[in-house]
Amino acid sequence: MSIEVARARSGRIWVKNIGLLLTGDIDAPRADADTLIIEDGHIVALGRAAQCDPGLAQTVIDCRGTAVCPGLIDSHVHPVFGDWTPRQNQLGWIESSLNGGVTTMISAGEVHLPGRPRDIVGLKALAITAQRAFENMRAQGVGGGVKVLAGAPVIEEGMVEADFTELAAAGVTLLGEIGLGSVKAGAQAAQMVRWARAHGIQSTIHTGGPSIPGSGLIDKDVVLEADADIIGHVNGGHTALPYEQVCALCEHSTRALELVHNGNERIAILTARHALELKCPHRIILGTDGPAGSGVQPLGILRMIALLASLAEVPAEIAFGFATGNTARMRNLRQGLIEVGRPADLVFLDRAEHSAGRDLLESVQLGDLPGIGLVMIDGVIKCQRSRNTPPAAAVPVVSQT
Repeated sequence: MSIEVARARSGRIWVKNIGLLLTGDIDAPRADADTLIIEDGHIVALGRAAQCDPGLAQTVIDCRGTAVCPGLIDSHVHPVFGDWTPRQNQLGWIESSLNGGVTTMISAGEVHLPGRPRDIVGLKALAITAQRAFENMRAQGVGGGVKVLAGAPVIEEGMVEADFTELAAAGVTLLGEIGLGSVKAGAQAAQMVRWARAHGIQSTIHTGGPSIPGSGLIDKDVVLEADADIIGHVNGGHTALPYEQVCALCEHSTRALELVHNGNERIAILTARHALELKCPHRIILGTDGPAGSGVQPLGILRMIALLASLAEVPAEIAFGFATGNTARMRNLRQGLIEVGRPADLVFLDRAEHSAGRDLLESVQLGDLPGIGLVMIDGVIKCQRSRNTPPAAAVPVVSQT
């Protein structure tokens, strides 16, 4: 399990004998590197062993030929407070997702809070409280230390630009899914999206049929008119739009196309293929849309990667990029790419034992989930062999010097 989970700083770490380094960048998904040097939570060097000076490393991680990729980013979750979801009355869902390689989660609205306030004063107060609570929770190690970016208000009728000014000044950077509140018309949503964008707040719009009481159908015309930054669960959460409408969203918008586990798998596959045909794979990002009626999906992001690799015929290294670098760039995050200066949020993984694939990428291309041997956030080891993935064929060995 955890090694010094509460440790505030990582110190200097030498990661050696990497068999495959996935960068998260779909334009250059593999790095010609077998070594990483980490200093106080950030990557300070990468390359071949002869090019990287480990110096006085306090920790050595021998990958034993296994793969390293950026920590996975779940672009669409619905947290409440702490590591508990009232939707399924389940404890520990965030930490469980850490065991599925997820190191960052992004809230699409704290909509499952019992008695969620819908008046403007209340919804602003909830957003500010959630933003503060999850920021503080991470520092305390709750949820395994996963970076939960929360405080995403669901917009309601009657909001004016001053409300967005106030939210931004308080540190709110996200809007919850447009369409889960009383704002459902495209023109009305578009005005609030413009206000939010002007104040540095990123917006997501619900796409497809209703998911919770109070939500409704959001079709392609509303999505295109609203022009939110993220086309949330374009494959439905749960119910997808007709594929012709999804094609229109791919073809007539430049915004992020979010595919989720808690949606229509057929539409996810078709959308990924269409994005490749349109030469816009950089727009594809991945989420789970959990917790929801279908439960918690600790391996949801890995399952989406395997689904798209095996059935949409997306190269596995590109599918990993959908869940890391693509999301990092669409969401303006520092984590999600393996580059010098980036946070050391990393997943160490290998093919599952007895997979028909000969290596990690081939096994994922065949539809198998990989095995996780170690997860790191800001250079701090948060878990070793995952309790949720199938056993990895090989796992890293950690030693202290």
